[in-house]
Amino acid sequence: MKAAVGLYSALVLCLLMGAVFSQRPRPKKPPKPPKATKRPSFKPSLPPDELEPQEPTDFPPPILGPPSMFLDCPRECFCPPSFPNALYCENRNLRTVPVIPSRVHYLYLQNNYISVVTAEPFNNATELRWVNMANNRIRKVDKQVFEKVPGLLFLYMERNQLKEVPDDLPAGLEQLILSHNQISKIPSGAFGKMEHLALLDLHHNKLSDSDVGKNTFKDMKNLVQLNLAHNILKKMPANIPNGITQLFLDRNNIEDIPKDYFQGFSNLAFVRLNYNQLSDKGVPKAVFNVSTLLDLHLAHNQLTSVPLFNPQLEQLHLNHNSIESINGTQLCPFSLSSESLTDEALMPRLRYLRLDGNHLSPPVPLDVIMCFRHLKSIVI
Repeated sequence: MKAAVGLYSALVLCLLMGAVFSQRPRPKKPPKPPKATKRPSFKPSLPPDELEPQEPTDFPPPILGPPSMFLDCPRECFCPPSFPNALYCENRNLRTVPVIPSRVHYLYLQNNYISVVTAEPFNNATELRWVNMANNRIRKVDKQVFEKVPGLLFLYMERNQLKEVPDDLPAGLEQLILSHNQISKIPSGAFGKMEHLALLDLHHNKLSDSDVGKNTFKDMKNLVQLNLAHNILKKMPANIPNGITQLFLDRNNIEDIPKDYFQGFSNLAFVRLNYNQLSDKGVPKAVFNVSTLLDLHLAHNQLTSVPLFNPQLEQLHLNHNSIESINGTQLCPFSLSSESLTDEALMPRLRYLRLDGNHLSPPVPLDVIMCFRHLKSIVI
């Protein structure tokens, strides 16, 4: 009996010891050894002229045009069946000029990301008449480009990054727009053969007096409009063709006008000289007495008196100067008692006079009203 009790006691003791040992924490697994780090690979550096070009990350991908019935239509463009002579490639996020089919007369490439215009795409484009490359990032045009398109009449390249007027422009051009670039150089003879050019727009560039040569515009016999506004000119440009109709020189630094500058102009009708540095000293009294002149803008200058003008003038803008008084008797081309002021054909034709922003206050002097009887509006 005692042996059975002893055996039972030993069994209970073993169970208790097993329970105690089972509560001990299990040893943690050893951590995995760290992965071996790869040795950095070094590519051999290439010479600067062999570096691989990288696609700019700020440009969106090109947009493809719709399917076309024309097999020669570039994938990036639209070739309308109803207008087979036109190629529409505008707003396509293009970086380069696509190959131009020989049938195309009108090419639209505006609003893209083109930076360089090369000659190859124009190899067969001998019939081009109209090219619009406005609002790109063009900074260079290969010389051979315009050799491929001798019949080009209209070229629009405003809002780009050109620093000089392109070389070898087609002699038959009729309209050339290069505004809103960074042009500070006009190569000698750039416009020498352009007898047919009617419109030349160079406004909003960086042209100074030294950049505009004495004979730059001399040979453009059919020029109608010359726009040199928003440059850094201090002098009136020399040798402007005498058949010009519109001359725009706003927002320069022009201080004076030669006495006989406008003499000899046979069609000059519109002159804009707003936002310059003109004062009475730099404006001869009768310099604007031009019989063909219809619209004269002299706003935002430093004038203290009203310059004399021809009876044919219809609009005169003198706002924001330093004018303190206006004398109709002095301005009137005739005596106030003259019979000419009752003759409709001889009466001064001034219809609009703007004088606000000066040192004037109403009312308008009576002699002004009596002389300029066609006046419809006076702003003081």
